Amino acid sequence: MIIFKNITKFYPPDTFALKNASLHIKPKEFVSIVGRSGTGKTTMVKIMTAEESPTEGRVIIGGWDITEIRMSEVPVLRRQIGVVFQDFKLLGKKTVFENIAFALQTCGTSRQRIIDIVPQVLKIVGLSGKENRYPVQLSGGEQQRVAIARSLVHRPKILIADEPTGNLDSINSKEIIDLLVKINEFGTTVLLVTHNREIVNALNKRVITLDNGKIISDQKRGRYLL
Repeated sequence: MIIFKNITKFYPPDTFALKNASLHIKPKEFVSIVGRSGTGKTTMVKIMTAEESPTEGRVIIGGWDITEIRMSEVPVLRRQIGVVFQDFKLLGKKTVFENIAFALQTCGTSRQRIIDIVPQVLKIVGLSGKENRYPVQLSGGEQQRVAIARSLVHRPKILIADEPTGNLDSINSKEIIDLLVKINEFGTTVLLVTHNREIVNALNKRVITLDNGKIISDQKRGRYLL
């Protein structure tokens, strides 16, 4: 599903964000990618989504070598990868329905298709009946659920959650992680990028640890080591 072959990312004049990193994430896995700030986690996500290109090595997503992906192909790749961020990235002047619909409208999806899809993803994230509310009317946990719903509209094979609980309290954090586990159980490969030790240890799933741009540990059922 996701293969990094000896990936190095160098930022001039003297910064290596990743150094000879190799990994293989299989379909339907739930993997936590952990490490301190500045260890290469965000760079790894940017390479997976073709926001950045590696300096050396090869990247394969779902059998597709994206190492030298053309700009015209990037939207196709990103429809296969849902991404959720720490800061939700919702449009404040749009309702929940409109925020989710916007991700479909930009791809030219028909109005009828949007009307069909949005209630489906809202049901998955537990927000049925709140489609007409605005972000300011929602709790932080609910806003993150909207962001997750938006990431699911293209039925991605991979969901990357980059510090999804960073702005949430412990109760909402647990609910968001439980939701990601549920999505994984539906068959979606989930990558959780986090520095939250408690969440990672409670999951008891695969953990890849980065330090100083290098993968220093890959545990099948691991714990946060650093």
